[in-house]
Amino acid sequence: MTAIRQSLALLFTRRFGTFWFANLLSNMGSWAQQVAEPWLLLSIGASSFVIGLDAFAMAAPAWLLTLVGGMLADRGDRRRVIATYQSIQMLCPVILVVLLLAGVVQPWMVVALSLVVGITDALSMPSFQTIVPSIVRRDQIAAALALNATQFNLSRILGPALAGVLMASLGAIACFSINAASYIPFIMVALWILPRGRAAAGDDHDGAASGRRPLGGFRDILRRPKLRGALVTVFLTSLLCGPLIVFCPVLIKDALHGDVTGFSGAIGAFGVGGLLGALVLLGVDAGADRRRLSSWFAVGYGVIVMLAALTPWLWGLAALLIVAGLSMNVSNTSANTLLQAAAPPRLLGQTVSLYMLALRGGVSIGSFVTGITVGLVGVREALLLNGGLAVIGQLIVLQQRKRSRPRNAIA
Repeated sequence: MTAIRQSLALLFTRRFGTFWFANLLSNMGSWAQQVAEPWLLLSIGASSFVIGLDAFAMAAPAWLLTLVGGMLADRGDRRRVIATYQSIQMLCPVILVVLLLAGVVQPWMVVALSLVVGITDALSMPSFQTIVPSIVRRDQIAAALALNATQFNLSRILGPALAGVLMASLGAIACFSINAASYIPFIMVALWILPRGRAAAGDDHDGAASGRRPLGGFRDILRRPKLRGALVTVFLTSLLCGPLIVFCPVLIKDALHGDVTGFSGAIGAFGVGGLLGALVLLGVDAGADRRRLSSWFAVGYGVIVMLAALTPWLWGLAALLIVAGLSMNVSNTSANTLLQAAAPPRLLGQTVSLYMLALRGGVSIGSFVTGITVGLVGVREALLLNGGLAVIGQLIVLQQRKRSRPRNAIA
């Protein structure tokens, strides 16, 4: 309980508390749109492949631009990066509102706007992810990231719940409008919190020779077994388990014969699980083995994906999604904590960009491939295959970590 009280005290600090609340509002808007968008695509005649393509378009730019975003975070003005790209991103839901009011929206337009969101996210998210370690002490990073995961998963509950009400009463246009408005407080708070000029992390010249080479910093990070293992775990989880949420509307509508209310409830259940996972992390001792915690919960996530593919009940899916959200959050946040605490300060932005690449790039590839698999064999069979491969992959990573521990005990 002492660890939890100390962690919660961060919410009452001026900078972190304000950032936490602004981020909550922004994420609520994002989740409201993520509920509305796939349902909008289905309602205008888009196929399962197009839904997968939409998720791919949003996440795929991570493969090309997230590393660039990491270098911008380490070498550039993070305030300017966040303000510029998040402002462009804010225009995308505004355009969707205009298209809906005009009655001319087409699936390709939605996918194109998702691509713009993906590009701006890839360039700005590394700068955004470095905010937490820049406003708290190093020994508070684990608690701050757990609290940040708490607000993210709280938004995963509140955003879909809000979307369910808005979709039933006003339609998708209200969700897109709420999302556009939610960017404003977040951009303002980020401009207030972050210092002007070049990032402080980039001022650490220890080992700067590798940092000056275009890819030297990334090579330095990947040479470290502890950091590399965490990144592989996150990538496998995103690649094989991430599509569970992407194809949840297809599973609910085609296999379980549910409606948008059932879909928003299922996404909300995933958020409840994520929130529970964040609360679990708040009580974890600071000296706990984050690698082991991340790997075993990743294995559990794969098992849940398999069970979700097999359940014949909508309520059963919701229950499984609670456990899935808990597993995903504990695994990914543990890996992120390890990465941000162990990364050299001069490479923090690039380390975070590799994490984002593993997280979002994995989802992009997984969504695209799963969309093809769903079209060939069905949504249940595709998710069952994904879950089985995830369990096997994570167990292999665990086994390799055990074998390498004696040689790399210090790493």
